[in-house]
Amino acid sequence: MLAGWGLAAIMGFAAPSLYAVPGAHAAAAEKGADARRPVKGVPQMDKFKQVSEVVRDKCMACHSRDYDLPFYAKVPGIKQMIEKDFRDGLRAMDLNVELVDAAPGSGQGSGNDAPVGEATIAKMEWVVLNETMPPAKFTAVHWGSRLNAEDRKAVLEWAAATRAAHYSTDAAPNRANEPLQPLPASLPTDSRKVALGERLFNDKRLSADNTLACSGCHAEDKAGTDNRRFAEGIRKQFGDINAPTTFNAVFNVRQFWNGRAADLQEQAGGPPLNPIEMGSRDWQEIIAKLAADAPLTAEYAALYPGGWSAAGITDAIAEYEKTLITPNSRFDKWLKGDDKALNQAEMDGYQRFKAYRCSSCHVGKAVGGQSFEYMDLKADYFKDRGNPLGSDAGMKDFTKKPEDLHRFKVPNLRNIELTAPYMHDGTVTTLDDAVRIMGAYLSGMPIPEGDRALIVSFLRTLTGEYKGKPLTGVAVAK
Repeated sequence: MLAGWGLAAIMGFAAPSLYAVPGAHAAAAEKGADARRPVKGVPQMDKFKQVSEVVRDKCMACHSRDYDLPFYAKVPGIKQMIEKDFRDGLRAMDLNVELVDAAPGSGQGSGNDAPVGEATIAKMEWVVLNETMPPAKFTAVHWGSRLNAEDRKAVLEWAAATRAAHYSTDAAPNRANEPLQPLPASLPTDSRKVALGERLFNDKRLSADNTLACSGCHAEDKAGTDNRRFAEGIRKQFGDINAPTTFNAVFNVRQFWNGRAADLQEQAGGPPLNPIEMGSRDWQEIIAKLAADAPLTAEYAALYPGGWSAAGITDAIAEYEKTLITPNSRFDKWLKGDDKALNQAEMDGYQRFKAYRCSSCHVGKAVGGQSFEYMDLKADYFKDRGNPLGSDAGMKDFTKKPEDLHRFKVPNLRNIELTAPYMHDGTVTTLDDAVRIMGAYLSGMPIPEGDRALIVSFLRTLTGEYKGKPLTGVAVAK
């Protein structure tokens, strides 16, 4: 129950703009506003009260959109520096989105008892463990903003408690607080819907010219991908974004690179009607073909007595996709307590994976898929790459919000050695280059070749099993 309220609940956020400058809440109180009042209906969690104070007084200043710039922000030279710091802080983590909007009683986000996201926990945990926040130039001005030993201990205990309450699976006790967790062997499903969904997933009649099934771009023998830069649709058409794997997609917080689908069912409804993918005019066109298949219609009607519909078709496909899980990787075995599952180089690679902040975003059971991050967080990836693509807009294409430009869902890294090419633009063909790019543009820490090799050796331990056998596909050489 304690962690179930999420960090926002234990903080009792009310007006984040009051926290832009340490001590501002006191000034607000003098005006009659109680900056520390709890959100209505949310109990105060005394055990982690210190965490709420740390985040409110020492984090919100640079990680909230509703901030008030301090008085000295108008000084030429300082103004530009402060505005950049605020902009960079928000791009790294927007606490309004991650904590305040999701607070119980806020009426925003998922609301109610939604826990803080895994990526948020991992980011806060990393900066506390590595003592990188607040940054030195901030603490030089705001002397009381530095985290002391008690602050750090409180945040780390909160992170561990929240992870244990909401995200831990069946890791060994001494590894239960790792930012990565073992995949479950399976999820509850309806076996009859799964069988129907698998047939529909492989049925080319979902496309306009009966030449392309869902499995055409998400092949089982290619680890749920097509191993192409861009998927080929009907009539030899190509889009401008890489097809992500369907394996372990059930664990994604949202679907598609830009998050435009809330879940697997909504995602399954997109490609059949996309003119450059499967190209069907509408669902009636698809249903007319499927309804002519008497045995398939009988199987469908036994599960969906209301008759053929887009909702029924996509529900069955989504049920099948819930079975596309690849547990029992060597890394999963290590997480569960098998000390011999990884060799020393792979263990060293995992430690570097964490040290270079990879595990701040690639978290949880799927090793990713839990947050949306800026591809140009630390450097201009798009300028350096050149050749602009429409898909470069990222999440902005879906939300239409300027601040979502270049934000993409973090891909899951399960079976990553089998799912090349990489990145939303499909331009990266080796794991070594993918790790180099992440260090330069996301982590802001150049990763030497030797460390990249170790991280790649760790990434190869994430390849799991499907239906009790090693997942098939072609592993990248480097």
